[in-house]
Amino acid sequence: MTIYLDVIWLLNFSFDLFLLLLTAIALKRKIVKIRLLLAALLGSSIVLLMFTPLVFTVSHPIGKMIFSMMMVWIAFGFYRFSYYFQSLLTFYFVTFMVGGGMIGVHYLLQVEMSYLDGVLMTNTNGFGHPISWLFVLIGFPLLWIFSRNRLEGVVAKKIHFDQLVTVSIRVDTTEFTLTGLVDSGNQLFDPITRSPVMIIDTLKAQNYIPDQLVNQAIQDDVMKSISESANESHPWEHRVRIIPYRVVGSEHQFLLGFKPDEVWIDTKSEKIKVQKTIVGLNRTNLSSEDEYECIVHPKMLQGQSIGYVS
Repeated sequence: MTIYLDVIWLLNFSFDLFLLLLTAIALKRKIVKIRLLLAALLGSSIVLLMFTPLVFTVSHPIGKMIFSMMMVWIAFGFYRFSYYFQSLLTFYFVTFMVGGGMIGVHYLLQVEMSYLDGVLMTNTNGFGHPISWLFVLIGFPLLWIFSRNRLEGVVAKKIHFDQLVTVSIRVDTTEFTLTGLVDSGNQLFDPITRSPVMIIDTLKAQNYIPDQLVNQAIQDDVMKSISESANESHPWEHRVRIIPYRVVGSEHQFLLGFKPDEVWIDTKSEKIKVQKTIVGLNRTNLSSEDEYECIVHPKMLQGQSIGYVS
């Protein structure tokens, strides 16, 4: 077996650099290129030390752990223990994730690849088997890109579902519950009462809303639909509100809404009674995946807490 030390070092340097970069992406940390390069150089130096009297030290699990701790310290700094510990654990996580993927694909394809004391190598004769080198050079970047996309998706999904709440709305004797998304970008207020406006998917709640109001709300021109059905009355007529709003690239538009009697919001930790709000009736689907049926105004979360989840 022929060992090309320079190629093995370059591969491990690249892998360490990409793993540190993936760690920074997962943690949303500021990327300082020189620090990542220095940390990757330190990590890849294990390859060179494998051919020195220090081979036992660098191949021992404790030695590898010390090297990895120093790599994380160089790459991300040590501002406080929790900050550093989070960086270290995330680095281990992405390492096991990508490394496990490489090993899994290796056994699936039976590529000539092996690990010698923690150093990635390929079994070669002369220059090296082209399939094994292609596997390493192409497989690792593909797995890295896949892992980065999955991590970003998981983080985005976690943030998204951390903002989901349960919203209960009562009007007279009618009460219904919807899943709501707390959106800090929703800054819509009723211009008269200055009440925050939450927006619901009209079709998802149509069984609880008078038919006349639903028919008016789902029309493209709300003002026209109101004037055409002026002679039609319904029980919530005195609750109806018309909220003007603007979207980028269009003129003023109008959203039909109503004033509820009571609204409660259940979060993961508490139950909040909303002091005042207007429920806006949106004519289009709010979530393409049906993950929520209404958009909650952040001001609504400042209401009175009437209970805590233990």
